Amino acid sequence: MITRTSIFTTAFSLLLLLFACTDGMHDEALLVPKTVEEDSSLPSVFINGRHLHAEAFGNPNNTLIVCVHGGPGADYRYLLNAKDLAKHGYRVVFYDQTGSGLSQRYHKSYYDNLDIDDIFITELRGVIAKYKTNPNQKVILLGHSWGAMLATAYAGKYPSEIAGLALFEPGGLQWDDVITYIMNSQTSGAGGESLEGNSHEILDYNMSLAASADNINTGDPGLKPEDFWRMGAILQMVAIEKGEKSKPDFSTNIGQFTKPVFFGYGDNKAYPDSWAQKISSPFNNKNLHKFNNTGHSGMFTNKEIWTHSTLPKLLNYFKSL
Repeated sequence: MITRTSIFTTAFSLLLLLFACTDGMHDEALLVPKTVEEDSSLPSVFINGRHLHAEAFGNPNNTLIVCVHGGPGADYRYLLNAKDLAKHGYRVVFYDQTGSGLSQRYHKSYYDNLDIDDIFITELRGVIAKYKTNPNQKVILLGHSWGAMLATAYAGKYPSEIAGLALFEPGGLQWDDVITYIMNSQTSGAGGESLEGNSHEILDYNMSLAASADNINTGDPGLKPEDFWRMGAILQMVAIEKGEKSKPDFSTNIGQFTKPVFFGYGDNKAYPDSWAQKISSPFNNKNLHKFNNTGHSGMFTNKEIWTHSTLPKLLNYFKSL
């Protein structure tokens, strides 16, 4: 059973486990759900030639809130309580990043000549363009964990295009901090028995096993198996490898973004107050809020916390923009 509590998955343990094997035959099709390439009934869009799992809720002409999930390699299922924002007059967009969740899979070589911006930033810009109905429509990014890092990088690159930035526990913005966060949030233990093979199905399944044990959660039960559809193993390996080579700074030019930033974090050992202060320091105009008695993901997955704490905080923030 997967009891994963951190969406910024334990990448180094994963790299060791992905190609581990056991004897026996397995039906790969039964290991993980089908992607949009394999199941035409799934809601989807084409962005920059990539087939992405995506859906939107609310009036298309209202302020656009784009939800950016964690990982790299997770999916948006655990964020779906944010659909409630549509009831309050917002257009809410969810998408699985390329190579993750139920979006299209690619061979590792597909990413050879792409950098992190090419993979993630241009894709996010394409998602915004796909759902934006008029030039004056406001766009707010709501990012969690890795998604908060990606949203920060986007706002630094295109500050005039974003009206608001709601961030929840970005692991780090400078690469050294990212590595520190990974190390602080992982635990020993494989979390399950890996399977033999290198198909996307087996690698994604093995990634879920590698992500099945950590101890950074406090105050809520953390993520459950049903909180995700499917992990994206190749995509995460690519992101970590490219990060190690280029040492990206996700806060580059974020000083140009002068609009208010909401920065939320939970109550867990990998994200103490001192870490929240450090990671949020590049933002000029920020509002820090600690969600007590919840862990890395509970601000979204715990319905009571979402309804009575996260949602009201977000609505107040959005109204201030």
